[in-house]
Amino acid sequence: MLGATHHEKAYVAPFFAFMGLLLLGEITAKLFDGQAFWMVSAPRYWVFPLQTIVCAGVLARYWREYEWGGLRDSGFTLGVAVLTFVIWIAPQAWLHQPRRVDGFDPWFFGNNGTVTTVSIGIRFIRLVIVVPLLEEIFWRGFLLRYLIQPDFMRVPFGTFRWPSFGAVSLLFAIAHWGPDFVPALITGALFNLVAHRTRSLVCCVITHAVTNLLLGIYILKTGQWGFW
Repeated sequence: MLGATHHEKAYVAPFFAFMGLLLLGEITAKLFDGQAFWMVSAPRYWVFPLQTIVCAGVLARYWREYEWGGLRDSGFTLGVAVLTFVIWIAPQAWLHQPRRVDGFDPWFFGNNGTVTTVSIGIRFIRLVIVVPLLEEIFWRGFLLRYLIQPDFMRVPFGTFRWPSFGAVSLLFAIAHWGPDFVPALITGALFNLVAHRTRSLVCCVITHAVTNLLLGIYILKTGQWGFW
């Protein structure tokens, strides 16, 4: 991040740390595919907890730099959260797509209740707190404004421009490439609308967090760990 301004670092660093660790896990899994030692054959079981800790630390480091705004239009904010959750699970719940059962295994370390609880708990913290914060700070707080004007702090939060709106929606979907691409594309647009209507970063974070909370409950209820 050489040459970045202090504000650019604040808004971008948590997301870059998150994606960097995710890439590290992908590279490790490919390099050591089929190896017996779980730390190299299944790196997601240490990468995801590390993401949670590292990204939480980066967020704390820059916490005072973020322009949160106030809590506005809570009915719209929560309505979009519920709608987004429904869109995300619709392929499996109603459109007869295959259940998402591959991926995270909560019993990977055996049937030890404490280890399982801690493992799921860290996933929940990552899903409901860390990810909504760092993604909304980056996508809506930074990129949605940066694509309007590189000196993004001069752009009022929630400013609407079609090129920026479309680009962020598409890039948000690409970042969720795979079976979640279409739901993510719609989600990116809906979260952009929250930013535009409320002019509040905190409302965007709450929308994302409530969506992910509902999704986490759905995962626990249905056992579709592939959503994680």
